[in-house]
Amino acid sequence: MTANEKTLKALKSATNHLENLMLALDKKDESSFIDSLWHVAAELEYALFLFSVTFQGESDTSRWKPNPELKNVDTEQFLAEARNFLSEAETYLLNGKLMDAYKNAYIARHYIFKVQEDLAKKKREALKKK
Repeated sequence: MTANEKTLKALKSATNHLENLMLALDKKDESSFIDSLWHVAAELEYALFLFSVTFQGESDTSRWKPNPELKNVDTEQFLAEARNFLSEAETYLLNGKLMDAYKNAYIARHYIFKVQEDLAKKKREALKKK
């Protein structure tokens, strides 16, 4: 299996887990939500690793952040944005536009990271109240 095939497989897996995550959110199933969120993040990290090996220092990922800098987290909106960026990443990868695919996967991971960060913050706040 080539690196591009492995990357595409990871992106598709992340997309599938993201769909499960959104279903869990609708059903208010916190356990499935957390599990799916972890899987999305893991698959995206793997895809980003494969991209980084392909480009080895050719890209400046520090410029690839969503605008504006995200402060208030709307979980459903962030997940929808991540899904859009993941879809774009898959399309670009299939069309041979690897750098564009890398950029979109990187931004999708940023949105997922913000959701994870917000979830951790809410858990810390809940523990402080006890």
